[in-house]
Amino acid sequence: MTRTPTSPTPTLHSMTGFARLAGEAAGWRWTWELKSVNGKGLDIRLRLPAGFDALDAPTRGQLSAALARGSVNVGLTLEPASGGATATVDEVLLERYAEVAVRLAARLDLPRPSPAELMTLRGVIEGETAMDEAAREALHAAVLAGLAQAIAALKAHRAEEGARLTALLARLVDEIATARDEAEAAGAAQPAAIATRLEAQLETLLNGDKRVDADRIAQEVALIAVKADVREELDRLAAHVEQARGLLAGGGAIGRKFDFLAQELNREATTLCNKAATVPLNRAGLTLKALIDQLREQIQNLE
Repeated sequence: MTRTPTSPTPTLHSMTGFARLAGEAAGWRWTWELKSVNGKGLDIRLRLPAGFDALDAPTRGQLSAALARGSVNVGLTLEPASGGATATVDEVLLERYAEVAVRLAARLDLPRPSPAELMTLRGVIEGETAMDEAAREALHAAVLAGLAQAIAALKAHRAEEGARLTALLARLVDEIATARDEAEAAGAAQPAAIATRLEAQLETLLNGDKRVDADRIAQEVALIAVKADVREELDRLAAHVEQARGLLAGGGAIGRKFDFLAQELNREATTLCNKAATVPLNRAGLTLKALIDQLREQIQNLE
């Protein structure tokens, strides 16, 4: 096949990354913490402080617009700055929760909840009741602006991981191309090897008996050789290698496409091994499968 070493640009992104960003606005200190790992799609797990549910939709919107894949854990912590706004407790609601919790615990023979557990229930702590509308809007705007910066930092980290991953994938694709060429060289000798082996076996079996038609033997040898031909597998492997190079060079969120392509590569390598009738071809096929397995493992980290 044509030898075109893989030199992908632009760099791809990994799904692994981390970012933390802190700031202060409207009398509050806030901190975003973002962590992403591998995932089949985009799975956002968001934790917001009580009383700040209005930030849920815009937070998920920013993340969905910026990231294509990955399991992303996002947490926001907020606390009043020195001399700033203070959180308030809805004691009436807390008492109602406590009455119901104690009644259910007695009826179901369960442990009573602690005050700390009750304080985490929705509506008990109201973080924004001490702020007027202007202060609330200012805080939300600052927190969401900080989120945008945190997402940019997360993407930068994922790009750093992706740069290393890109180089590794490119090297593996080139090694697969080399192993495919070795399989092609070994496959060229397979028909002759099959014919020689079959003729020797027939000679031993017939023990010099000349009653068997030589043309018939030649036809059977040719039929077996056709069944053992690996040209189609080699051609498809070559095409898949070029597709892989094209994906790497194109960039973007190619993880799913690349994973499917790796499955196709593995299918052709498996068929080639099944058809191998010589040690060199079988060795080349096994090398291909080992390299493709490494490729598939690394692709799981790709966005």
